Amino acid sequence: MNNILTIILILLIAYILYPKIMIRFNKNVKNVSGQEAVKLIRENKNLIILDVRSKSEYQTGHINASNLMPANEIASRISELEKFRGKPILVHCASGGRSPKAVNVLLKNKFGPIYHMNHGLSDFNDNLKK
Repeated sequence: MNNILTIILILLIAYILYPKIMIRFNKNVKNVSGQEAVKLIRENKNLIILDVRSKSEYQTGHINASNLMPANEIASRISELEKFRGKPILVHCASGGRSPKAVNVLLKNKFGPIYHMNHGLSDFNDNLKK
């Protein structure tokens, strides 16, 4: 019985960590801090900002000109992002927990280059629009 629980626990941990591990080693993804994201936004007018938080989180404050697409909807709504293909995309959530899954969906659908804000808006030190 203990062996089964151990295996289940290992599989659960692997399932949780898999998206983060995959984007860390992908050459089409650059992990950035909040400070680096601010610089990217200011310097790259073609940058697409993809906010993968919930609608209610987005309404409490978001990066100006960001596009809302909750992480749990991105796979089913990927066709809506077709207009952004070939453009750099900055992906973020609130703290870096949900965005890796969204980044992996983008990678599977051959989007990029992708910038991933490691710690989400919790590390973003610029004004948010409400």
